[in-house]
Amino acid sequence: MQFTPLGASPRDLDPSGLKWDLGLLVGANVTLDELSQLPKCPVLTLPCASPPTELSNVRHFSSRALNYTTLLLEDEKGILYVGARGAIFSLNSSNIADGSQREIRWEASLEKQIDCLQKGKNNKTECFNHIRLVQRLNDTHLYACGTYAFHPLCAAIDADRFALPPHLEEGKEKCPYDPARGYTGLIVDGGLYTATRYEFRSLPDIRRNLQQRPLKTEESPMHWLNDAEFVASVLVRESVRSPVGDDDKIYYFFMERAAEESTSFDKSQVARVARVARVCKSDLGGKKILQRKWTSFMKARLVCYIPYYEVLKAVHSVDGGSWPSTVFYATFTLSAQWRSMEASAICQYNISELQRAFEGPYMQYEDTTRKWTLYDGEVPSPRPGSCITNRSREDGYLSSQDLPNSVLEFVKLHPLMFEEVKPARGEPLLVKKNVLYTALAVDRAPALDGQQYDVLFMGTGDGWLHKGVVIGSAVHIVEELQVFGAPQPVESLVISKGQRSVYVGAASGVLQLPLSSCARYSSCYDCILTRDPYCAWDGEGCREVAGAADRTQLTQDVQHGREGCRNGSAQVPPVQKNRTVLQGDDVLLPCEQRSNLARATWLVNGTARLAAGRGHFRVGVDGLLVTDTLPEHSGDYGCYGEENGLRSLLAAYALTVLPEPPKEPAAPTAPPLPSPDRQASPDMKFVYIAVIAMLGGLCLVLSAVLLHVSCLQRRKGRYVLGDPSAPSVELQTVSANCLGGGREEEELSREDGCLQIIPGEAPTAASPARETPLAPPPPPPPLPAEFTNGIAALPNMLRKMNGNSYMLLRQQEEPSPSPLYSTTFAEELSKILEKRKHTQLVDKLDESSV
Repeated sequence: MQFTPLGASPRDLDPSGLKWDLGLLVGANVTLDELSQLPKCPVLTLPCASPPTELSNVRHFSSRALNYTTLLLEDEKGILYVGARGAIFSLNSSNIADGSQREIRWEASLEKQIDCLQKGKNNKTECFNHIRLVQRLNDTHLYACGTYAFHPLCAAIDADRFALPPHLEEGKEKCPYDPARGYTGLIVDGGLYTATRYEFRSLPDIRRNLQQRPLKTEESPMHWLNDAEFVASVLVRESVRSPVGDDDKIYYFFMERAAEESTSFDKSQVARVARVARVCKSDLGGKKILQRKWTSFMKARLVCYIPYYEVLKAVHSVDGGSWPSTVFYATFTLSAQWRSMEASAICQYNISELQRAFEGPYMQYEDTTRKWTLYDGEVPSPRPGSCITNRSREDGYLSSQDLPNSVLEFVKLHPLMFEEVKPARGEPLLVKKNVLYTALAVDRAPALDGQQYDVLFMGTGDGWLHKGVVIGSAVHIVEELQVFGAPQPVESLVISKGQRSVYVGAASGVLQLPLSSCARYSSCYDCILTRDPYCAWDGEGCREVAGAADRTQLTQDVQHGREGCRNGSAQVPPVQKNRTVLQGDDVLLPCEQRSNLARATWLVNGTARLAAGRGHFRVGVDGLLVTDTLPEHSGDYGCYGEENGLRSLLAAYALTVLPEPPKEPAAPTAPPLPSPDRQASPDMKFVYIAVIAMLGGLCLVLSAVLLHVSCLQRRKGRYVLGDPSAPSVELQTVSANCLGGGREEEELSREDGCLQIIPGEAPTAASPARETPLAPPPPPPPLPAEFTNGIAALPNMLRKMNGNSYMLLRQQEEPSPSPLYSTTFAEELSKILEKRKHTQLVDKLDESSV
């Protein structure tokens, strides 16, 4: 069951200006003191991007800053920290919009902005202080880092005072210079673990700083990281209750160029692949070899098996209370070389699969072929790349500095593993077309059947949030919400179990949404079909399971989505609507499916099932279209939604087709003239002369009118669409009765609302003048209010059904000529209406669950 109404990433920073144009000042003979006296212009901001009004219980926070992309939730303290461009915020996690926020303004200085501009950087996106890291340092302080106009700085912030310290720290080894670079950072037991490109034009690197021994990746004789772009990092406490005395590990997920193979069609280009790497928390580096370098660094290929080529976008981990149950969820999209296609996939990886790859065979680099191949030689002991365990300590290796040189040399030359990390069950959980997933968060929720279900929240590149539940080997999409009015990528997602909320970070602000909106489902049919672990039916309404006092009265079926309701029970039947049309008209009976996974079924008089595309009937996603109606089409029509074996009545109509349209009253006739062979009296001669004179004058007037109309038609073109000064009416019928079957003598507009399109040509000098048309008969009386074919129920816009369209027009009084008088528009509209009877509606929904 879905409801259909995914800040700016470091790669898609928002256009915004400096407070003055620094580009005009470069090279000018202006001092900093003079610059400080220049008038300040307001900073440009994005258009309003508040959530759509359809969403309920949604809270929004934004300020003068942009790019609210760095989120840190401290659920037990009720605080959400937000890092933006030039600011850090402390928000109340229970209600981020209550106005109690605290703010630290941390803008880049004018001097650094000018220096950044002189280096050739963009003064609209790059020469600012983009906050890239906000982490808890200890019980009293936070630690934050920003790009600071390509001069990275970091600061230890007192959490109680929430203010910058007097002295800032150099951040060039902790934070990237470029805000567009992929970056990930964690503080673990006082050590700062980061991965990015640090120095200006430097190589990618994984580093550790702060209160532990500094370490980094090896650069020679070969690069351990080949043009890597980092996505995420995850801490796994593998030392907790470890039977072998293992160490905690930090896993890094990234994209890099792969020399072991090339999957692109252009063989001259090295393919980019997804990787997962790991390091040990207690790694101290080597004593002589790999000094201040990782001795535990290993990496492996991460595959998802979606068609074509994979680009890793987001990663999130979840465990069931112990690290052996840890699973990783990752989102992938197609690479840039498939620009004509859009698709995303979700894959799940077990921690055991990662361990199996890192404990498998190694690869080695061949200088002659410049590729990585399987290493089949001898492996020294203890195993290279592994953490120090009880077995290592028994052999006298108490730390990585005690490892023999042979092991360190092997680690230096063999960082890549041969085995790939494959997804659980060997395939993606979800492959979705026309969607780009950019962010991911996962919550593990208990259901009434005693099982735990993983609920996925997936942000898209155009401001939507998709919610799905993992059932077996697939993801069932529960709902799709448009959370931002202005399309923008969803950059960050954080889940709060305490507040039962999900926080969405994007360019224009932060949103707080409830994990579930069970009250939105109005029937047992909808509540059960949604298969949402958060929701259940209590006999009267759809309720949240977490807030229920007595769960024995609740009904839920996450596994199948069909048990617990008696064929649409507890659902209020829809009110039957009357439709009365004339024979030959087309009538549309609207029926909107509440679920994109449901199949529409139409029954006539409660028994006869209508087949799509048969005879006069066309079943589409908008409803049922009956073309060229006949009297035998009269009856009761019911629209049902069928899903997972359940059937629900969604709409009911009583259709009446009149055998023929009301007859038009006869036009008044003039009194008969006397027969010419009858002898005329002298008095009648005078009458004849007067009549002839009056007719002559009338001919002169009509000739002048005809000449004037000819001039107007010559300017307007071939088609005339009624009278622009006619009163405002709405088109009620798209049928043969309104089209008039091509009768050119039909009136241009009628009181019953039919809009006529009359083909014709303006008279030219080469064509003979046409006879003056006769005066039209008076229009028939208007049809009753119930004489409607349902077309007016459609919105006043184009409705597309498998490439065909129905267009509704609305005539209005306009001070200037309407665009409807365009010849091209009239021709296209005429063609559309003429082809209406050949419409082939979609007989089933798109394969996507959108």
